[in-house]
Amino acid sequence: MIELEGLTKRYGEKVAVNNLTCTVHPGVVTGFLGPNGAGKSTTMRMMLGLDNPSAGTVRIDGKHYSQLRDPLKCIGALLDAKAMHGGRSAFNHLLCLAQSNGIPRARVGEVLDTVGLTAVAKKKAKGFSLGMGQRLGIAGALLGDPEILMFDEPVNGLDPEGIHWIRNLMKTLASQGRTVFVSSHLMSEMALTADHLVVIGQGRLLADTSMSDFIRRNSRSYVRLRSPERERLLDVLHGAGVTVTQAGDGVLEVDGTAAEELGELAASHRVVLHELSPQQASLEEAFMRLTAESVEYHAHSDHAGHPDHPGPLPPDRAPGWGESWQQRRKGT
Repeated sequence: MIELEGLTKRYGEKVAVNNLTCTVHPGVVTGFLGPNGAGKSTTMRMMLGLDNPSAGTVRIDGKHYSQLRDPLKCIGALLDAKAMHGGRSAFNHLLCLAQSNGIPRARVGEVLDTVGLTAVAKKKAKGFSLGMGQRLGIAGALLGDPEILMFDEPVNGLDPEGIHWIRNLMKTLASQGRTVFVSSHLMSEMALTADHLVVIGQGRLLADTSMSDFIRRNSRSYVRLRSPERERLLDVLHGAGVTVTQAGDGVLEVDGTAAEELGELAASHRVVLHELSPQQASLEEAFMRLTAESVEYHAHSDHAGHPDHPGPLPPDRAPGWGESWQQRRKGT
């Protein structure tokens, strides 16, 4: 379990994390979401004692990180896959971590096998691809067989097979009763992985809820209906006091009434339905709606290149457009 209480971090006048209080529970995958600059990385660094909070506390199973005798046996983390000595082999990188935390040498081979790097265990890390480096970082997090695991952008650089693997790994770890805390910008992947969400914006807590509740509270849910007897269906719905929105292509949209109830209503009046489908926003849509006022960095594509909205000019307005590269190089 990870407990944050009034966690605050200031850099001069800049407040990166602002009075953040939440608990990350075991047994579920908890997603950590927020726009760029929201304070996610700073929060995770404070959890690991890499940054000291300006106020508030972080407890790892009831203790501050500095009080943990063998940290890797308690919490494993992947914050930066490049944080390793490039001149060491994958095996020796993990061996150094193991020896400094009282972890048996045999465990190194086990985690290399788990992440699929046994075949390159003797190769130097500096020659690894981004995905291989990511797998090695995950191996380091798993090394101490900890009860708490924390991952920052764990699918970065992984191919589809690797993404599927890490998704199932996190779910398996949570099913074993471990605490799994993962930060990612890939909403589609987070929607498939996380059970619970902690969302922050400008350093403040915006949501601490289940995935289903988050989407329900921050998006519109409705039922979509289509029928060859559209006018009859409208009469039936209006007669039952159901509020209907008429969309394009003969589609009707109903808020606040369950699909099952609408289906039974149509059946009782012998109205043929060609479609009866509950509609719910994606995690990305719900996230964008909740965090719209908390986004620190906005792109202005409609005004790119305007003095008030600096950005790249469109090709037909860019200097040298239409000239060949050789002409520009020669200055002709």
